[in-house]
Amino acid sequence: MLPEARKLGHLGINAMPRRFTLSDANLRRNECIFEAIYGELYATYKHVLSADSRRCGCPKWIERLQIIDSTTISLFSNLIFKGVVWHPKTEKKKGSIKAHANIHANEFVPSDIRFTSAPKGDSFMLRPSNYHSGDILTFARAYIYYAKFEEMTEAGVTYVTKMKKNLRYETLEDVMYMTQEGVMEHRVRQVVFTKRSKGDEEVKHQARIITYADSKKHKTKLISLLINDMEMSIQDIIEIYRQRWEIELLFKQLKQNFPLRYFYGESANAIKIQIWVTLIANLLLMVLLQKRIKRSWSFSNLATMVRIMLMYYIDCFSFFEHPEKDWLKILDTHDNPSAEPSLFD
Repeated sequence: MLPEARKLGHLGINAMPRRFTLSDANLRRNECIFEAIYGELYATYKHVLSADSRRCGCPKWIERLQIIDSTTISLFSNLIFKGVVWHPKTEKKKGSIKAHANIHANEFVPSDIRFTSAPKGDSFMLRPSNYHSGDILTFARAYIYYAKFEEMTEAGVTYVTKMKKNLRYETLEDVMYMTQEGVMEHRVRQVVFTKRSKGDEEVKHQARIITYADSKKHKTKLISLLINDMEMSIQDIIEIYRQRWEIELLFKQLKQNFPLRYFYGESANAIKIQIWVTLIANLLLMVLLQKRIKRSWSFSNLATMVRIMLMYYIDCFSFFEHPEKDWLKILDTHDNPSAEPSLFD
């Protein structure tokens, strides 16, 4: 920031802030302020980010689909947030913070974020009270929790997740569908899971297990999916689970385009503030990319250009729509030079 000290006037900054001022702000300004700012921005631009399934050719259920997952961000110390990964040189655990996210499949920005230490389990994000009848959830197999699955079924919420290998269940019905060549196309099983809680209460949950052959890079792998909807088509179930990859792309986008490998503060509050600022910047860039600019830009190129232009007072919208406009003027002047006046003009 120091080399750009004379270019901060258009940002409303008249004096260069000192390092201890920023450090004090990281310590005293609660991260809840930035969480509230993100929440207000999301509520304001939610309708802008939402894609209309009728216009984009997506299936109708895409507007009801939500995805849950988490990502781990490595830290410098194990004192603030406990880690689960061992450092290869020091042979000590590296500190890590885990960001748990819930996104709508047609928005590509988190609608709900929670931070924990890396060893913390993921199933606490399954809160049936946060969803409405007709909603569809997809998540990884780390979220399997029978009691919450039964609550979602009673509330009319559909989930799709991947099966664990060691799950025990009672099979009620087992049907295998074959192709004309005699190869299994998919297998459908109706099962009942039984689980005893800590209070010796027995929880029973009825679901379907869909097994199909997934072919990728000339390799075929059997995948079993778990769902509590007994009528949804097999193809829709498979496509819903494949949409789970969208949240992985979001995590990749955040880690590749924003500085989350180096943190400017050492306190838990400062770390969370930096992540919230990253999420705010990501949301604003997505609004800019999806609705405000007609010209096609990749997210990484747009983020780089905004980072370069942030200290300059220029019309960003005009530049992003026609970045070569000034260059075309130079070429036009070169191709059509003005006639030089003669001595007698």
